[in-house]
Amino acid sequence: MSSDSTLSEESDVVLSPEFEPPEPGLNGTPVRWYDADRTESYTKIVPFQEIHDTSVEFFYKPLTLTALSIGLVVLAYVATTQNVLEEGRDKRRVGVYAAVVSFLLFSMIQFRDGPFVRPHPAFWRVVLGVNLIYELGLVFLLFQDLNTARNMMTLIDPNLGIPLPEKSYAENCEITLQTIWNALDIFCVAHTLGWFGKAMILRDYWFCWILSVAFELAEYSLQHQLPNFAECWWDHWILDVLICNWLGTYVGMKTCQYLEVKPYEWRGFRQTRGIRSKAKRVLSQFSPHDFTAFKWGTATSFSNYISVVLLLAMFLAAELNPFYLKSLLWMEPDHPIVVGRLVGIFLCALPAVREFYQYIHQPRRAVRMGQHVWLLTATIVTELLVITKWSEGIFTNPTPQRVKLGLTVGAILLILYPIIQFGIPATRQYIPKQQKAKLE
Repeated sequence: MSSDSTLSEESDVVLSPEFEPPEPGLNGTPVRWYDADRTESYTKIVPFQEIHDTSVEFFYKPLTLTALSIGLVVLAYVATTQNVLEEGRDKRRVGVYAAVVSFLLFSMIQFRDGPFVRPHPAFWRVVLGVNLIYELGLVFLLFQDLNTARNMMTLIDPNLGIPLPEKSYAENCEITLQTIWNALDIFCVAHTLGWFGKAMILRDYWFCWILSVAFELAEYSLQHQLPNFAECWWDHWILDVLICNWLGTYVGMKTCQYLEVKPYEWRGFRQTRGIRSKAKRVLSQFSPHDFTAFKWGTATSFSNYISVVLLLAMFLAAELNPFYLKSLLWMEPDHPIVVGRLVGIFLCALPAVREFYQYIHQPRRAVRMGQHVWLLTATIVTELLVITKWSEGIFTNPTPQRVKLGLTVGAILLILYPIIQFGIPATRQYIPKQQKAKLE
């Protein structure tokens, strides 16, 4: 064969690549909404067994029909054995519980998978289902007045519905062993655990410090509405920020650093020898499948800056909302509903922030907002709407001038930073280009 013919064949190969069918989805063939097995990049829905670790085979076998059968049997048993209850509150409560459990069972089996696969994707589907139930409850409460909502809360706990006195923590601010000892209570442990969780969610030292300082400033700003925000200066900045918050953040970030470098090599369950090794292999289901280090890049672009500001604002709102809700609904800080809300928001925020990070930094892989971040955002905003509606006529004290001044200065700084960081450099580059274009 001549060299000319060889070159011609090579040229044909280069100039005429093998035909590839158009990718279905956004820019290609329309996708049928009822096609549950589609694997295109537009929806990111891929077969379950292709993206999850199946080394512990039992946990990943499809058991939808088995779960349906067991659920219906349990439902029938509970329904037939509860006939002995008298009509009234008890029967209504059991009915509500049964409806909630049935919905969560559906969520566990039929909802889409999120970004996490440990301890099991079904666990995070249930978390999403709990978030959805809470959001629907908030939407219902949004259309009720405050007195009606307080009466409804007594259906959950008969001990509610009683006004609670507002307590101030700034009555005695002398630095003595007695006052410091009185300030060391269970809430110090809650502070530390809370900031450990925030570090695990945000995975950034600076963000945790900014939120820690911002929350204390928010407490200063809202003391005229909630007296329990009034604390001694050393309680704000030493006990909370420098001790509890820092300790929780430090341990959380050290945990993140360990998980970043931890080797994730998964062996099959059957290939693991010994009862101890097999038990350790099963327990490893509760450790991450992998761990992504977040590099938010706040100063790299204007869009990143806006995204980070919105993220921190949502976090701050999620921190402040329970204080207003428990005050309006007359609940103690350690009430199970308050604690359950905090734990639920933590679990919902773990996959939500991961989805938000991927949506911002990997737009080609995440072409739409994830379900966890979408629903959690709706939940926090709905809480704000409920609080705003119920607060009318409750918090009547005017906002102090120093608070208005502080908010104004903060808003100016938030606007000035992107102008200096992005606006002025972009203008300096734009003007010479325009002048050069006119000369040409």
